[in-house]
Amino acid sequence: MNSFTEENYLKAIFNLSEKSGEVTVNELSKALDIKMPTVTSMLKKLASKGYLKYTAYKPVELTASGKKEALLVIRKHRLTEMFLVEKMGFGWEEVHEVAEQIEHIHSPKFFNKMDEMLDHPTVDPHGSPIPDRTGKIHLKNYRTLDSFDSGDKIMIVAVTNSGDDFLKYLNSKNLNLGSQLEIIEVEKYDNSMNIRHDDQTVVLSAKAAEKILVEKI
Repeated sequence: MNSFTEENYLKAIFNLSEKSGEVTVNELSKALDIKMPTVTSMLKKLASKGYLKYTAYKPVELTASGKKEALLVIRKHRLTEMFLVEKMGFGWEEVHEVAEQIEHIHSPKFFNKMDEMLDHPTVDPHGSPIPDRTGKIHLKNYRTLDSFDSGDKIMIVAVTNSGDDFLKYLNSKNLNLGSQLEIIEVEKYDNSMNIRHDDQTVVLSAKAAEKILVEKI
């Protein structure tokens, strides 16, 4: 059974590798807000357990077993977020911190029951894929909103940032998963977007548009 800390390291390494491909000790140290010597010590411990490959001054790489362990933690986190939204009425901007705590419960039966009660969802409230109980994940190559142009009609399918501030920003625009949009105009000066949604015009910053994943309709 892995510790709370070990699970956080594995999850962080997986998430960083998905974004940048390679994970350095320095990047991991910054992401976890933990000093380099402490990070190095934990990486050696995880390497001794067979979860990752670690050599000084080289990128950190998860092994197959390390990736599976990381994905099982992510599964618990995302299932919990979905349960909090669907069964308990939490907003999508409220669930991350609670899920961070619940994801470390070591009870497959508990999370499998949660999965069953939710009718086996494939994505969490933010559109991120939920790994299955064997640790397999099915990733989709969605495009970001800022890659589309005037006249395009799209639907929001996910967000790449699940932070409270960003989700509250989307709430203020009445935007969520499933929202159907038409791009009216892309401002040349700052790449902000004028969007039509529910017969209203919404202005989105370029910074927001790059964090919204959509598909064309």
